[in-house]
Amino acid sequence: MNGYFPPTYLAPFRHQYRLRLTVGEHSARHIRAIARSLLGEWSMREMTDAVELGVTELVANVVRHVPDRRCEVLILRQTGGVRVEVTDGCGQLPVIHRQSAPQDEGGRGLLLLDAVSDKWGVDPLAGGGKAVWFECWCGST
Repeated sequence: MNGYFPPTYLAPFRHQYRLRLTVGEHSARHIRAIARSLLGEWSMREMTDAVELGVTELVANVVRHVPDRRCEVLILRQTGGVRVEVTDGCGQLPVIHRQSAPQDEGGRGLLLLDAVSDKWGVDPLAGGGKAVWFECWCGST
């Protein structure tokens, strides 16, 4: 079952959140809520818009391009910022479309990610698949 249990005051402070799931068209909404809650818990609310947009784009790429739609989302608190990773078992690396036609329905996600994040990249995984990640740092937006 996919679900999110918000932190309680009695629970230990967590520095990361990991979720394995099969994503669908509405999954990004739930993952955004998790990210928003974590950023509030970590006193990093100023990064909410950028992190929500970034994770939405990465999850949308899994929905569109990964045949089994399985992925793992990692939201990791770092000193001065946050890192989000989305890993999947598909070896196809994402491609940036620098020139999309106005009527194109896709092809702008990584350009948006580049615009809202401080750093991003793609790491091929040894056993197959890839990790697409981005970082947002406090005070940089």
